[in-house]
Amino acid sequence: MDIKQTTDGIDEDKTEDKTARKIGVVLIAAIALLAVMALAAFAVFFISVRGPEQTMVPNLVGKDIIEALLEMQQKELYPRIQLRFSQSALDKNTILEQEPHAGAIVKAGRRIRLVVSQGAQISRIENYIGRMLSDVRAEFQTLVTGGGAGVLLTVKEPVMYEESSAPAGTILEQTPQPGTGISGPAALSFVVSKGKVEDAQMPTLIGLDIKAALAEIVKTGIQAEFQIRAATSRQTPETVVSQTPSGGVLIPKDKSAVVVVAAPQKNKLDEDEVFLLFTYDLPPSPFPVVTTLAALDAEGKREQLAELGHRGGRFSFPCRLKRGTILTLSMLGTEVYRQTVE
Repeated sequence: MDIKQTTDGIDEDKTEDKTARKIGVVLIAAIALLAVMALAAFAVFFISVRGPEQTMVPNLVGKDIIEALLEMQQKELYPRIQLRFSQSALDKNTILEQEPHAGAIVKAGRRIRLVVSQGAQISRIENYIGRMLSDVRAEFQTLVTGGGAGVLLTVKEPVMYEESSAPAGTILEQTPQPGTGISGPAALSFVVSKGKVEDAQMPTLIGLDIKAALAEIVKTGIQAEFQIRAATSRQTPETVVSQTPSGGVLIPKDKSAVVVVAAPQKNKLDEDEVFLLFTYDLPPSPFPVVTTLAALDAEGKREQLAELGHRGGRFSFPCRLKRGTILTLSMLGTEVYRQTVE
């Protein structure tokens, strides 16, 4: 009986030891977990309170505002923009000043003060006489003056051109006159030089086909306005049957000769073909501008029909084309008009 009691006591002691060890392991694990959590929290706290990285302020003066903002974004810098009028209309949207200066070391997220040009502030009309019209047009496109809505200057169309010893495109006269006060939008009328226009000898075109007649016109440098009329029994379709002035007569290069082409009878054309006179009114120019007429077929194949120097006004050219063809008219490589042949 005593032996059994002793054995029972030993078993109870072993059970208590195992339980104690388990509790100890759990406590150690809990303490370790708390330590890891504390270290993680400390790391997060350290990262959160650590100051932002430093960066160098780029040189923004003289750059366009959009370019400057993109460069600042790469540096994690932010703008504080101030607007100011400057001496030139061409300065509009350009950075005039910055603070801090270029090369300064600042923290990322810093605001950089940018002074941005609003262009030139004008209360009177400037003197544009003697300047090139193209330069004045470019200036007017960027020129906004005054406060609020500002004052907008534009070129009144159409521009008047006259022969002059001044280079082609030079402004000879303006209205309103220089010094005229303005307080709202103003349109300026200009008289512009078309240079010294030379005479050319009119070539003899009668009897030539359209392609050959065009080659003579381009070689001579004259400007021609084409017309079409039905061919008579003695005339060859798609050839020149009349011209004004006659061959050999002198004609100013800025004046248009009239060239008449005989049109083929409709029964001589395929079902899907038409013979037409393409026309379009171009803006006037003081000098010949390379003008191109091209055709795009249904498959997108391009064919150049005519290319010549043109001073503006009525552009015309006879064509035999298939229905659905797209005609494109371009000046200096820029398309200005397109038409689908019906």
